[in-house]
Amino acid sequence: MAKRRVLLIEDEDSISEPLAAALQREGFAPAVAGTMAEGLESSRTHPPDLILLDVMLPDGDGRDALRQIRSTSRTPVIMLTARGDEMDRVIGLELGADDYVTKPFSAAEVMARIRAVLRRTAAPAPGGGSELQVGEILMDLDTRTVTKDGEPVELALKEFELLRMLMESAGRMVTRTALMDEVWDPNWFGPTKTLDVHVSSLRKKLGDDPATPRYIHTIRGVGFRFASPDELLE
Repeated sequence: MAKRRVLLIEDEDSISEPLAAALQREGFAPAVAGTMAEGLESSRTHPPDLILLDVMLPDGDGRDALRQIRSTSRTPVIMLTARGDEMDRVIGLELGADDYVTKPFSAAEVMARIRAVLRRTAAPAPGGGSELQVGEILMDLDTRTVTKDGEPVELALKEFELLRMLMESAGRMVTRTALMDEVWDPNWFGPTKTLDVHVSSLRKKLGDDPATPRYIHTIRGVGFRFASPDELLE
């Protein structure tokens, strides 16, 4: 089986060299680009299975690179950033980032994030239906696409998995713990506030008003509930 190719767009040798070595040890095929231009060219000519993208690059902002990647590709992207501000994470998620790792980080943390993201991009298991529909929201599990009233809704990987879990349990509450275990990892080591950030981004993309939600309802301190089909008929 061919090794999965991971493109690392990072200009600091002190980060890219040990991280590339760790990727090699973990069975991946790493490729390193030191600039935004080089990284974008590499992603076009040799499409990777996943991209690790630094926010601060010598020839541009990594978020601009993410915009360009998302204009043509759904390749999973994990942002590498020294910024811990929540608004930076929200902006990245809205642009289509699938995860964030804040510097300084360990190679083990990055490998765990990579494997978790790649697990979520795997094809759905056979035997289940290929579509989920609740009201005007239609999710195709085979193509991993979502439409609302026939119009495409662009979701990051975690947003897609959150929506899938909620729609599968439409009308019933899904606990925060269950969402974190399934969408992130049972051994998730980051703050659970990341769930709220993703739900907020998902609501915005669905056109949901958090004050008077139509689709995603908050059960304060416990979890979330997607509206039942009957509720959406009202």
